[in-house]
Amino acid sequence: MNAKNKFGGNLPEKKFRIGSISATVWKNQSEKDGKILEYRTVSFERNYQDNKGEWNTTNSLRVNDLPKAALVLQKAYEYISFRNSEDEATA
Repeated sequence: MNAKNKFGGNLPEKKFRIGSISATVWKNQSEKDGKILEYRTVSFERNYQDNKGEWNTTNSLRVNDLPKAALVLQKAYEYISFRNSEDEATA
């Protein structure tokens, strides 16, 4: 069963962060033909402070953010790949 927050949405399974760039792995469930299927999705974001000093997030990246984004997304991919291998081995 997925962990849920108080609003009913899924909680993140794993988060990878380098500086202001992060990638979050989410574990999801759906039903098809009476079977529960699990799958993972990844979201990424950049945190920044606006000119008022308030923290915000965006999915837009600057050129200097690209190597960090590539690395956190690679780590998320590795995590999902290893988790899928473990899940298949225990099934």
